[in-house]
Amino acid sequence: MTTPWWRHAAIYQIYVRSFADGNGDGTGDLAGVRARLPYLRELGVDALWFNPWYTSPMADAGYDVADYRDIDPLFGTLAEAEQLITEAHEHGLRVLVDLVPNHCSDQHVWFQQALAAGPGSPERERFWFVPGKGPDGALPPNDWNSYFGGPAWTRITEADGTPGPWYLHMFAPEQPDLNWEHPEVREEFEDVLRFWLDRGVDGFRIDVAHGLAKAPGLPDVGPDPDITDLPYQDCAPVHDIYRSWRKLLDTYDGERVFVGEVWLPSPEQFARYLRPDELHSAFNFDFLCCAWDASALRGVVDSTFAAHAPVGAPPTWVLSNHDTIRHVTRYGREDTSFDMGDKRLRDASDPVLGRRRGRAAALLTLALPGGVYVYQGDELGLPEVQDLPDALLQDPTFVRSGGADRGRDGCRVPLPWKTTGTSFGFSTGDDTASTAAAPWLPQPAGWSALSAQAQEADPDSVLALYRRGLALRRELLVGLPESLTWVDAGPDVLVFDRGEGFRCVVNLGERPYELPAGATVLLASGGLSGGAVPQDTTVWITR
Repeated sequence: MTTPWWRHAAIYQIYVRSFADGNGDGTGDLAGVRARLPYLRELGVDALWFNPWYTSPMADAGYDVADYRDIDPLFGTLAEAEQLITEAHEHGLRVLVDLVPNHCSDQHVWFQQALAAGPGSPERERFWFVPGKGPDGALPPNDWNSYFGGPAWTRITEADGTPGPWYLHMFAPEQPDLNWEHPEVREEFEDVLRFWLDRGVDGFRIDVAHGLAKAPGLPDVGPDPDITDLPYQDCAPVHDIYRSWRKLLDTYDGERVFVGEVWLPSPEQFARYLRPDELHSAFNFDFLCCAWDASALRGVVDSTFAAHAPVGAPPTWVLSNHDTIRHVTRYGREDTSFDMGDKRLRDASDPVLGRRRGRAAALLTLALPGGVYVYQGDELGLPEVQDLPDALLQDPTFVRSGGADRGRDGCRVPLPWKTTGTSFGFSTGDDTASTAAAPWLPQPAGWSALSAQAQEADPDSVLALYRRGLALRRELLVGLPESLTWVDAGPDVLVFDRGEGFRCVVNLGERPYELPAGATVLLASGGLSGGAVPQDTTVWITR
């Protein structure tokens, strides 16, 4: 029996705005993606995950959706999206789209109707409009805070100028939370799923998958909350939503899938989302956040398998995404861990060390059983851009935090494709400065050397490493048992076997690690010293 594709897939994340600009306006678009499909096929990934491409005012980079059934003009048209799906399939690439069900845009027709309809109207029941506390309802209904900083509530002014109720937004005020207790919300999103499934998408990445349901009565969090029992995440009714979605999805052929963005504190909570009648897989944020340390990495790998085993789901491995600091920069720091609550965006980083460790980490992730995600630019070894001018920052977390959190723009800088041009080939026509708009965020001058064109000519480049690694992964590892066996190699070296013939060695210590006699090196993230693996190097061997 053939293993389902999603249990071992290599999925490439496309942040459309920063991938490739096909019309020269400085913003990435679907035309740019379509032109780069041969590059993605040659890279060797199995599927593409697109961040939101829907109609949006872009208060939060498209995660404030105004119309779930159309493409924002910034990126193109619905007809272009349909053509892109078809062309991706012709290249052997599956397509996953981002679904944002926790909230919509304040410009969505439903929210505009709710504002216009007035107090007590059915239109307001699709959201969380709640009277405030205190004299004249001047205080928020509870003590919940937004993930982006500040209160999770905004008070409206009614049409007659009087103060109205407050509405819930766990993110920016422009992103009102939907009330998933309302049947019309359930019906609407099932229709949205059908809309895109009928157009051939192979699945959905579900934004804030743990957050849709809220605790009855919207109780206060309190001064000393239990992080495993918060009233705005992981509430029991959310699982009924995914069970109904899974029934719908399974009526379509072609192994369509759900991938959840599930940030939760306990493995037991996490695993419930991956039961056989709910989501297929979820992002492994514990691995992404882990420090570059042998003991810590082994612990996360073991805990990942332990969490997934009870529900029979495949693990996933990811190093970076559009919300986090690029791993090349994290691994070049003294403290190599990552925490969404304190990103330490100003911390110094050694780019040479970070790139060396990033190469080693890439081969580690590709060798592990399960699925793997590659964020656009990972395959070029791109670092975080830490010196963007304040005036250019667009992430709402920067504004909402009063500048304390510089936000996520540094990992969203447009990709460099060529060694020359006003945008290193990101925008069509960039060889002629007078005809090409500047990229929506500026690229560092040093990115010429990191461009895809520069790395194409270098057999030792990060791009070449990813291509070889993805090809060998598909050739040798897909189809092996979804398990590994650790080999004791000392405190600073990770060694594991996949089956009888494949071994992965990751040396994180200062002392070189001697390979066993007779070993054949399949691929190494860096140069070897005779038969020894130097520090911060990963090697794949057969024995």
